[in-house]
Amino acid sequence: SVRAHLDKPSVIRLTLSYIRLQTLLKVHEKRNSLSGLDPLDENSMYLKILEGFLMVLSTLGDMIFLSDNVSKYMGLSQTELMGHNIFEYTHPCDHEEIRHNLRLTAGWCVLNQKRDFVVRIKSALTHRGRVGNLKSTTWKVLHCQGRVKLCAASSSVSCVLLTCRPLPLSHTLLSTHTFTSQHSMDMRFTYCDQRVTSLLGYRPEELLGRSIYDLCHTLDTSCLNKNHLNLCLKSQSVSGRYRMLVRSGGYVWVESHSAVIPGVQPSRSRPRPNPSQPLCILCVTYILSQKQQLPDVKIFKAFILKLLFSILKFQTNPMCNIALDEKVIYGQKKQLPDVKIFKAFILKLLLFSILKFQSNPMCNSALDENVK
Repeated sequence: SVRAHLDKPSVIRLTLSYIRLQTLLKVHEKRNSLSGLDPLDENSMYLKILEGFLMVLSTLGDMIFLSDNVSKYMGLSQTELMGHNIFEYTHPCDHEEIRHNLRLTAGWCVLNQKRDFVVRIKSALTHRGRVGNLKSTTWKVLHCQGRVKLCAASSSVSCVLLTCRPLPLSHTLLSTHTFTSQHSMDMRFTYCDQRVTSLLGYRPEELLGRSIYDLCHTLDTSCLNKNHLNLCLKSQSVSGRYRMLVRSGGYVWVESHSAVIPGVQPSRSRPRPNPSQPLCILCVTYILSQKQQLPDVKIFKAFILKLLFSILKFQTNPMCNIALDEKVIYGQKKQLPDVKIFKAFILKLLLFSILKFQSNPMCNSALDENVK
């Protein structure tokens, strides 16, 4: 039935996609199928586990291949999309990000570079899951993850292999290892459920008004910044894996699935000045690891102990005491330059480090934990 409705441009488009796909398969030929399984059954099993669809893009954005279950998520069939350019179906504000993820360095072999981004794409599905008219499409947010496949200097045999999952995820993953929270648009907590106490040690009331950046490891703030930007631009996002600090010390690896909840219509009892303004950000955070101790806390404790020991050793030296008394019997009173510099440096470093470290509640809670 599909072949009967194909016109001449569609046949040419699909033929070119098939030729390019065969070229890619010759370059990246790999036969690691499971023994005892039919290839068709094996492919359907992979797609069910994925809960999304597979897409192969050229470096120019042409959709070389899409899995046949793409219609389940976009309402458009495989034959309707293959051979077209992805820029025809994506939001104009996301084109620059797509180009950045498709960009390759000419004349250089890039193999298996990771790609992870969020994009808005047209969908002909209605809210009830029915296929509507293409002219009345809506935007669906996709989380695209994959790798660049390149094994030659020429980009003609290069592609980006992506798995695309719609956001929010259709399945419910809430369990004892997850907790939900609500945030204002600047990522400050406005609500957190009780499970955060057993997972991270915080009471929900002590998190209210605090920013999620206060709980994030310093080296992972860029991950949260990217997630926050995607939320503001596309209303839905999935953060990468980052470290969240535990109240009793240490950290755990987590991943957050977030969405902006739009403003509701104001009621008569509680009128809103601007009902179109986003109400809050809803986050579901998944705990991915056991608690691990912060190595920098141990290093800082050892550094402070060594520093205090050096000061005590320095002041118990009679020769240093004579120099620090700033009195010289012969000639005018002079200060030894090296002692003066060392004294000022030690005092400033010690006071600054202790004050900064003690002003951070996360470091205080980390030091309270017994670490051998």
